[in-house]
Amino acid sequence: MKLKKFFGKIFSRNFIFILLLLTQIAFFVLSVNTLREKFYFVYFFLIILDIVLVIYINNKADNPSYKLSWIIAISVFPLFGGLTYIFIKWSQHIPKHISRIYHKHATDYMIQNNDVLAELENRSKTDANLANYIIKYGPYPVYSHTTVEYFPLGELQFEAMVRELNSAKRFIFMEFFIISEGYMFDTISEILIRKAKEGVDVRLMYDGVGTCMLNMSSRAFDKLKAGGVKCKIFNPFTPFLSSVQNNRDHRKTIVIDGNTAFNGGTNLADEYINRIERFGHWKDTAIMVKGEAVWNYTVMFLQLWEFEEKTKSDYEQFIPSEIAFDNHPSDGFIQPFSDSPLDNEQVGKMVYMDLINNAREYVYITTPYLILDHEVFTALKLAAQKGVDVKIITPHIPDKWYVHHIAWNTYPELIETGVRIYEYTPGFIHAKSCIADGKTAVIGTINLDYRSLYLHFESASVLYGCSVIKEMKQDFDETLELSQQITLEDCKNRSFIKKISGCILKMFAPLL
Repeated sequence: MKLKKFFGKIFSRNFIFILLLLTQIAFFVLSVNTLREKFYFVYFFLIILDIVLVIYINNKADNPSYKLSWIIAISVFPLFGGLTYIFIKWSQHIPKHISRIYHKHATDYMIQNNDVLAELENRSKTDANLANYIIKYGPYPVYSHTTVEYFPLGELQFEAMVRELNSAKRFIFMEFFIISEGYMFDTISEILIRKAKEGVDVRLMYDGVGTCMLNMSSRAFDKLKAGGVKCKIFNPFTPFLSSVQNNRDHRKTIVIDGNTAFNGGTNLADEYINRIERFGHWKDTAIMVKGEAVWNYTVMFLQLWEFEEKTKSDYEQFIPSEIAFDNHPSDGFIQPFSDSPLDNEQVGKMVYMDLINNAREYVYITTPYLILDHEVFTALKLAAQKGVDVKIITPHIPDKWYVHHIAWNTYPELIETGVRIYEYTPGFIHAKSCIADGKTAVIGTINLDYRSLYLHFESASVLYGCSVIKEMKQDFDETLELSQQITLEDCKNRSFIKKISGCILKMFAPLL
């Protein structure tokens, strides 16, 4: 049996992809080595190229931290730094027509109810300003006739998922970054196949790197397809040097009949519901949305499902045919939105910045990764310096050691200005949320790192005055009791190796 598993891995699609990728890298290195006889000419040419690129990068309208990291990389690695930058910029280009269609087709179906916007403005001009920004640059409307249920743990969300999926009548849309075989996947698979046989339109979309590279065999998806489930890989991993692989689908969304939606940090894998232990206790959060705002999630899913298809479906066929919105009384306002790397607008980052900048009493943040760019870093420091109670909970047991080292090098300056940092001692906190003054909050898939804020497709919801924000605040307080506050003394007592590695890694943080 062990030998069979070994050969299964050796001849698996993922192993072959990795082998081909490594072969191409080796071929590239060997090709460069053949130029030894003309080394001085090549070296001089590359130095001139690097100087031109440094001037070019410095004058671009990019994030300062991102520009600085590339300038350092080019300076430290003069032979390959410049060539790498050119390659990434060239290969990361997404055709304009795809970007244009991605946004335009959604815009046609994203119509804001001006009465709802007026109600929000009467409640809070600050909230209305943020909503208007998301409407313009998302473009995703804000809604009122919607109810929200909060799940402080992935296993509680899973129970609700099973219940709601079993009630599906028309369609099920599911989208995940990571899918792994196990109890959670088997349970959901059984429901999806059964529903597909009942005539429900069942679609499952998963990321080509997050899922396919390490976690799943093709046979698991073959079984789903044989059962009538439509499966699609977003941005499939290919064994070629292409930086487009950076643009991953990091969203975790479920839409059922256009009436119910789930969104949060929970992927389709057993560690997210604590059926298995990987990094201690796994703390995740999510929400279930019912009512008008579900439409935003429906459109988000269809946008990526039809990302590179020439023909687009009529989204109106997925509008709930019979739904009594009166059953979902107004409990504040909710605005689900998606952020994509197809434009130069970091919507997710701007939402976080707005909550931090406009907070008057407190800002409470949970994030698995704390790799801040200059703007978010400055916003957090300024909020604390103004007297706002700023608290951030990060994992005590990390899933990526290098990210943890970078975060620890960020802690001291934040702590010195009054930001209080805590680590979730039972294990790994994967929750992504921000609460400001108990009145406004955001929850979804957005991490406070460069990949989430600049490179990935993400999804989240802004909650304005919803009663569920109180539950989020209570959960934050309870999580805080299980967390250890990090002090300046803790930072000073870190080992020399960790401090140095953190310093070095931090220089290249935007590129990791």
